[in-house]
Amino acid sequence: MNVQRLKAIARKEFIHVLRDPRALGVSLALPLVLLLLFGYALTLDVDRVPLLVWDQSQTAESRDLIGRFEGSRYFQLRGHVDRGDQIDEAMDRGDAMMGLVIPNDFGRRVASDRATAVQVLADGSDANTATLAMGYAEAIVRSYSQERLVEKSRRMSGQTPKAALDLRARAWFNTDMESRIFIVPGLIAVIVMLISAVLTSLTVAREWEVGTMEQLISTPVRGPELILGKLAPYFALGVTDLVLSVLAGRYLFDVPLRGSLWLLTAVSLVYLVGALALGILISTLAKRQLLASQMAFTITFLPAFLLSGFMFDIGNMPRALQVFTYLVPARYYIAILRGLYLKGTGLAALWPECLSLVLFSVATLGLAIATFRKRLE
Repeated sequence: MNVQRLKAIARKEFIHVLRDPRALGVSLALPLVLLLLFGYALTLDVDRVPLLVWDQSQTAESRDLIGRFEGSRYFQLRGHVDRGDQIDEAMDRGDAMMGLVIPNDFGRRVASDRATAVQVLADGSDANTATLAMGYAEAIVRSYSQERLVEKSRRMSGQTPKAALDLRARAWFNTDMESRIFIVPGLIAVIVMLISAVLTSLTVAREWEVGTMEQLISTPVRGPELILGKLAPYFALGVTDLVLSVLAGRYLFDVPLRGSLWLLTAVSLVYLVGALALGILISTLAKRQLLASQMAFTITFLPAFLLSGFMFDIGNMPRALQVFTYLVPARYYIAILRGLYLKGTGLAALWPECLSLVLFSVATLGLAIATFRKRLE
């Protein structure tokens, strides 16, 4: 490999990038836009669920129960109704997701320490949200019921009963249970894969379309020199995008990095090389910019978003898809990012994922070099 020819190709590609300031601006701004858009729009938190109440009891006991729902951050009281069909209509319009129905004998039965029932209606169109919201509602009702039992026991025995079990739950790694702490590290992997592959997917295809590939073929430049030279400017852009994404995650979304910054840097650079090489490989095979960009989006974004564990747990996927996810490099990078960001784990725990990324980058770069043929077809 001739270093001078490699530098010449890299310089030519740098000049091409700098001559198109709009594309350069997009390549630097788009990752931030995507990070802001997905970071704020994507959330797994279920709170402020719109709630309607049909209180047929109109007693202090029913108002106490309603107040617990109203005081919870998981529910937002949208109003009271006086008929059951009004809850149905509100759910049909999307004005409410849940309805709380309190029977007319609720206050009397609670006051006399008799068992009673309340009804919670939920819009099950979004099964995950409905399941979580019903779980929150059940917890509020259970807490209310337990307090009534404790009060009854205190009146009868004059002593406050002690629970047989004292559950003290503690969430590690994400104490406040905020979904952005979980989502933002995965977003970095998805964005880097998408931007890097899309940018480099146009490089070789552009040379074929504008007719400059014939000139390159006539020069002494060899295939590896051409591929690595074309990767150089986009590697610099990718490093800049990585730095911007990490800084945005830290200072915009307040996602702390608990692990090693050096390990994060090394793994990110390996992942970046693999993503860039994948784009070059697509560009070499497609030879048309439109086809190359479409292939890059399909091959990179969709698997990274859907099959990497970013949004959906791989363990809940069908067995065939679980096997296929081993071919998705974002799966390993996301596991590393979440280990570093959330848990502060090191190389001793993450070495299988790191090794998989190294193999992916080496194999993809090797395929890109091997696939390029310095001849007209």
